[in-house]
Amino acid sequence: MLKAAVLGATGNVGQIFVQLLDGHPWFEVSVVAASERSKGRTYGEASRWRQSTPIPEAVAQMEVVDVTPNAIKDVDVVFSALPSAVAGKTEEDFALAGYVVVSNASAHRMDPDVPMLNPEINCSHVSLIEEQRRKRKWDGAIVTNPNCTTTVLTLPLKPIYDEFGIKSVIVSTMQAISGAGYPGVASLDIVDNVIPYIGGEDEKMETETQKILGSPSEPADLKVSASCNRVPTIDGHMMSVFVEMKKQAESKAVAVAMENFVGEPQKLNLPSAPEKPVVVTQEKDRPQTRLDRMEGKGMSVVVGRIRKDPVLNGIKFVALGHNTIRGAAGCGVLNAEYLKVKKFI
Repeated sequence: MLKAAVLGATGNVGQIFVQLLDGHPWFEVSVVAASERSKGRTYGEASRWRQSTPIPEAVAQMEVVDVTPNAIKDVDVVFSALPSAVAGKTEEDFALAGYVVVSNASAHRMDPDVPMLNPEINCSHVSLIEEQRRKRKWDGAIVTNPNCTTTVLTLPLKPIYDEFGIKSVIVSTMQAISGAGYPGVASLDIVDNVIPYIGGEDEKMETETQKILGSPSEPADLKVSASCNRVPTIDGHMMSVFVEMKKQAESKAVAVAMENFVGEPQKLNLPSAPEKPVVVTQEKDRPQTRLDRMEGKGMSVVVGRIRKDPVLNGIKFVALGHNTIRGAAGCGVLNAEYLKVKKFI
């Protein structure tokens, strides 16, 4: 069993890392680290646990330590759920100390020598780790997962990209409030309301999609235009997607490509890999957030309403994914599983 530290363990994504790692066949949480106000308290006291399953008893009794390499000893992998404002330097310190850091933060996602993995799509990008180690002169590594919306978007785009090619993508999102962390959006702002702006989110979707669908050294040659909205659902990001393809195809052919799509995590039978990364529903009014966000234990993206788009002369569809599982901690755990199989951990 490999020992794991969780940085930013008391926050929402940190708690989901702890939740998903409870009973994991390969990893166990042995260290929880958080900010100065939590240090020295038990995790049960400091975390204000907000998840649907009970707090793991063993982790609840752990003492929260500083978010520094000096405070953390004898672990095999570090999961980072730190706020991006502090993640950059802190994650570099851990990599310099020899740790493999699997990060949910945005601080290093677009660094050219850092793999940003959505593992069914671009596992080959782990080759960047060797370049990263040479360039930065450290024995550890930083590997990130994408932004929550990018993770959901790119899974159904990948089979389209591979089979038909993509010229451009237009996407409009309906993003759950848990994506803003805790306490997140004030209730007086989001109840009975939709907020048509999430700072930096449009740009993340546009640039991250190109990096993920590209090669390790070159972004994909496609245009992405995103418009992101916050809506009053708790979990689950939904999006309307419009795709201009290089090769024309009927909606049924696109649906078949999505249904048949599998990646390396499925071929390797990784513990957190869903059987089907993309689940296509035939019902006219699905996916729906409340009904479909936990498909594949929250690790699958559900796609529906696949149909021809007359403006782009392409395809349009609706996609839904669980933003804090597939879009955050779950993707991080899946990345760590792949890194273990490939002997980086």
